[in-house]
Amino acid sequence: MKFSTAAIHAGQEPDPSTGAVMTPVFLTSTFAQPELGRDKGYTYSRVANPTRSALEKNIAALEGAAEGAAFASGMAAIDALFRLLSPGDRVIASKHIYGGTYRIATTMYEKLGIYFDFVDARSAESLAAVVTPQTRMIFIESPTNPTMEIADLPMIAGFAQAHGLLSIADNTFATPYLQRPIEFGFDIVMHSVTKYLNGHSDMVGGILVTNNEDIAQRLRYIQKAAGGIMGPFDAWLCLRGTKTLGVRMQRHCENALRIAQWLAEQPAVRMIYYPGLPSHPGYELAKKQMPLGFGGIISFDLGSLERTRTFLKNLKLCVLAESLGGIESLMSHSATMTHAALPREEREALGITDGLVRMSVGIEDADDLIEDLSQALRAR
Repeated sequence: MKFSTAAIHAGQEPDPSTGAVMTPVFLTSTFAQPELGRDKGYTYSRVANPTRSALEKNIAALEGAAEGAAFASGMAAIDALFRLLSPGDRVIASKHIYGGTYRIATTMYEKLGIYFDFVDARSAESLAAVVTPQTRMIFIESPTNPTMEIADLPMIAGFAQAHGLLSIADNTFATPYLQRPIEFGFDIVMHSVTKYLNGHSDMVGGILVTNNEDIAQRLRYIQKAAGGIMGPFDAWLCLRGTKTLGVRMQRHCENALRIAQWLAEQPAVRMIYYPGLPSHPGYELAKKQMPLGFGGIISFDLGSLERTRTFLKNLKLCVLAESLGGIESLMSHSATMTHAALPREEREALGITDGLVRMSVGIEDADDLIEDLSQALRAR
């Protein structure tokens, strides 16, 4: 099936008992068993729930994977991912990863004896410089949050395979509509489904998908044992969202490219990060890996915290808020919001300055968004 057809139909058959076209919300904790030792595929909703199963199958299909495991949040999914490791193991991680991933890695898992080497994942030399006999995993994002760095996915997957490492890509920003890391050789793809996959800013969740049956079974065991699973109503909300992912991403990409081109011409903007601009260092690579568009996230630097504060205060249409990927346009200040967990010197080394603003471009009319940005940039 083509992408938009799979988004609507994959993992979802009409309900056999009623014929309901939309997957029902199975609000039950337990399931009747006909007799001892026999069930109908479900026993207890922590272990599996039909609504969650439909979502897991749907997103796995969109990513070109066979199995999926959905969790209560994106961070719960990352926590489950790191539970695949043992004390003494090392992880190569992109130094551009999301602040929450950095936080759980450095403040929780390093205390348990799992260590992280943060490198520039765009460089094969940087990866090779830190790999050791204890290295078990490589974890990257592309595009990165918030400076939109583009990693060479085939290069990283090949490096992981050559060194026997488990390769994971956080594909939250791109979505499977724009790129599918498993097709480049990655073992696991992670999403905060809170963002584009849901698309309506009304639920929180995470998912891991894979083609490796052993990994899938281990993730399902973690779901059962640790219990950080996605509830059925959240799964249903996300299923509703994935049905329109294709058409939404088209509009996100169109709006973002137009706004990025406009921002690039504004004197008040000191720096702009958007892989759809030829000036972006990852532009050519992004064209190859994301052939249908460059995503809906733009970051730009206004030069100072004072200037940024004035700009954000004067926005009328764009909302200052955490998160991204919804139908509405959101603004965030990475230094004090998403990446506050990083030490200041490390943030600034990554380009996350006090003047940096991240815009999640919604699907409103682009003219209205540009008008709002324009009046806020003029404010004093």
